[in-house]
Amino acid sequence: MNFPSAERINIAIDGPAGAGKSTVARLAAQALQYIYVDTGAMYRAVTLRALEQGMSNEDEERVAALANELDIELLPGSDSQRVLVDGEDVSTRLRSLDVNRNVSHFARIEAVRHRMADLQRRMAKQKGVVMDGRDIGTHVLPDAELKVFLTASSIERAKRRFLELGPDPGISLEQLEKEIAERDRLDQEREIAPLLCAPDARVLDSTGKSADEVAGQIVTWALAIARTISAEEK
Repeated sequence: MNFPSAERINIAIDGPAGAGKSTVARLAAQALQYIYVDTGAMYRAVTLRALEQGMSNEDEERVAALANELDIELLPGSDSQRVLVDGEDVSTRLRSLDVNRNVSHFARIEAVRHRMADLQRRMAKQKGVVMDGRDIGTHVLPDAELKVFLTASSIERAKRRFLELGPDPGISLEQLEKEIAERDRLDQEREIAPLLCAPDARVLDSTGKSADEVAGQIVTWALAIARTISAEEK
């Protein structure tokens, strides 16, 4: 299903924590032979390094300087995307409870968002990108040909995050659901590029659906849009 360059499109997938964006975006990118860009992993990488260096989200200047210096690479892996920071593979540490609890606070820093958005736009310049996050369709790639707002019930999102934490999560499912609700609030209320559903986005509820089903719907939409663009260019 690989398209010639003129027919390749960019796909923006937004939605709240735990909606399944990363898994679905990766599957859709594989099916379309597109490049997958996990923007959330980029913010998690900044958060991880900041925490490791003892920084608080209130140390905005230091965190901004850190974000500007970090070399973040996104590489394909066998099961999921690998994230390298200054050459070190930090993939397995990005979903820790500590990072989960702090990433929204660090992501609210304006300079960090500007830096990450600039890197993300560069990645999408050649088209053929599936990018997921919280402000992709509204802020990073407002001209994406396909925008999807992926959501799910709060309890289902909490269960997904709970499983990601492994056999010793260090938190109850009930507490995790409360923390996800708080993260939703922070993401929606931040001044810089808040979590919003773009007016022209297609809303897709993943509750009760498998990742393959959801990805399949996105691929169907993408193929239809690509065909339309191809026909219009002839």
